[in-house]
Amino acid sequence: MLTRLFVKNLAIVEKLDLSLKSGMNVITGETGAGKSVLLQALSLALGSRCNSDLVRAKNDKAEVITTFEIDNHKKIKNYLEQKDLYEGEECILRRIINSDGRSKSFINGVNVPLTMIKNIGEMLVDMHYQNDNQLLLQPIKQMELLDSYAGISNDILALNKLVKEYKEISKNIDKLNKNQELTLQQQEFFKSQLKELDEAGLNKKELENIEHEFKVSENAKDLIEKTSHILHQLDNENGINQQLLNIDNELNKLLNFDSNLSLIAKIFSSSQIQIQEVIYEINNYISKLPIDEQSANELEQRLSELHNLARKHNCQITELLDAKQKISICFNEINDNNLVLNDLKQKQTKLAKQYKNKANKISIIRGKKAKKMAHEISQIMQVLGMKRGEIKINLIENTDDVSYFGLETISFLIKTNTGQSFKPLNKIASGGEMSRIALAIAIVGSNDKYVPTLVFDEADSGISGAVAETVGKKLRELSLNYQVFCITHLAQVAAFGHQHLKVYKYQQKSNTQIIVKQLNYEDRIAEIARISGGKIITEKVLTAARERLELASK
Repeated sequence: MLTRLFVKNLAIVEKLDLSLKSGMNVITGETGAGKSVLLQALSLALGSRCNSDLVRAKNDKAEVITTFEIDNHKKIKNYLEQKDLYEGEECILRRIINSDGRSKSFINGVNVPLTMIKNIGEMLVDMHYQNDNQLLLQPIKQMELLDSYAGISNDILALNKLVKEYKEISKNIDKLNKNQELTLQQQEFFKSQLKELDEAGLNKKELENIEHEFKVSENAKDLIEKTSHILHQLDNENGINQQLLNIDNELNKLLNFDSNLSLIAKIFSSSQIQIQEVIYEINNYISKLPIDEQSANELEQRLSELHNLARKHNCQITELLDAKQKISICFNEINDNNLVLNDLKQKQTKLAKQYKNKANKISIIRGKKAKKMAHEISQIMQVLGMKRGEIKINLIENTDDVSYFGLETISFLIKTNTGQSFKPLNKIASGGEMSRIALAIAIVGSNDKYVPTLVFDEADSGISGAVAETVGKKLRELSLNYQVFCITHLAQVAAFGHQHLKVYKYQQKSNTQIIVKQLNYEDRIAEIARISGGKIITEKVLTAARERLELASK
């Protein structure tokens, strides 16, 4: 509920700081005293539009601060927690309007977009102005009221969860379908590439060695000739190897005379052995050199084939297997996408079936409860002075396959006189009638606190006598479940308030401002006498006002 309203430099308000209570709060004052400024200030704090004209003359900015107690309101708490704005059992909304028309909005001290203030404002206060758009005129709010009355709010949350999931899956399906034709072309292309690479019989060892093998094959004759020449120099009757053997023998003989030659003999012997190994390796090398011309041609053809493949895939021969792996991954991803698409379609079908079943159940309940709710609202409207007034809750088939609303949209229709046809609320109801219709709806739905604070701007407009007294009683009944604020000009309504605020306009030289006073019991008697007795307040009028106040408080 609203516990504090602070206003500074707004219109004719210099400074105002009100502490507010639960129950029914009535606001009275002379015509033009500035009662509407209070509602305007509250409306600004809740996110309504502003302009520079609202800033009090000779000031740079105006400021409005509202404090709400939210300890019993889970929906509001959850919203604040989701936005990381929850600061305990109070919610403080602040709005600063600059003289250039710009404004800043704050929730619990954090600068936020105006839309966020408006969102939480709609959860905190339902303001019913005369000749103004109201929450009640919005189809989504009308549906919330009906669903709350029908006791299916939790079912709607479950339905919305299904719809959200369905829409997300549908979005993903559309995305995959858009690329499906291109994807199929890519799949065929990758398939063709993989087939060609498979048929090439790629082998890692071959890819690493084939260029070297070809080079050797291409120069085999030259290699044989020159390595054979080297071999001849090393291994013949007068070759290097024979010379080394002779020297080795001589060194061994000399060892008999001087052992100091042993190291030299040992090193030399090792050299001779290494030369012998070179001779062996050269012989082995020559024996393995390809001298088959046919094999060389086949090797050349194979190398040409691999070079062509490498050019196609923009890589080296040694990278062909890596290229194949990449293509295989792309091909598998496309197959996976197809599997994902099929899986999503199955889920979509399943969700659509679940949605239909749940939405059908909701639709049946709505149909029954809409008639009952409309009947109860119509009865209260008639008690509130609209004797021939009747409301009809019209459920219209929804053309969307899947909708957050379910299978139907809603429209509250009304007729105020016999013989009239039903028309939308905003087409037929006057300001005063709209307030009383809102009051009737609020009373019928008061078992569910969909908004904790209700504000009525002259719900008693156009009525008097016994009907006005009934409006007062109903507002007081409503305040058992809501915090209610009501601007009124009728003593019959004002007497039923738990708290009574009076608005004065104060003028001093060129300075005009308003003052709001919390009336005590005696002040209330005087104010009720004023609005019921006119300018001259007699003792009889005061006595009647006292009696009215006493009766209303019982």
